[in-house]
Amino acid sequence: QVQLVETGGGSAQPGGSLRLSCAASGFTLDYYTIAWFRQAPGKEREGVSCISSSGRSTNYADSVKGRFTISRDNAKNTVYLQMNSLKPDDTAVYYCAAVLRAYCSGYVPIEYDYWGQGTQVTVSS
Repeated sequence: QVQLVETGGGSAQPGGSLRLSCAASGFTLDYYTIAWFRQAPGKEREGVSCISSSGRSTNYADSVKGRFTISRDNAKNTVYLQMNSLKPDDTAVYYCAAVLRAYCSGYVPIEYDYWGQGTQVTVSS
């Protein structure tokens, strides 16, 4: 069964950190570009960060640049999103998604082949 499972969400105070993981099962991530999206209540799903299949190329939305770091460990079939200096505006459900291509080329949700179920991130004092 092909599956992406996100873990690591939860609550944090402004300025705090969380680390999200996206583990794949039923297929190998080696040939997939992986992106993190998020969706806040009443808002559209937005792309947050993307990492190429090799891990050598990454991309970040302006809103998270300098605060979030995406990485991957293909040996563990897992992608990570380290989130530092969290802000209340980062509150959302975070999803990882996989597309069968080598490089990041945008955050159009319909282009992604597999999605996780999402994990809630809440930033408040």
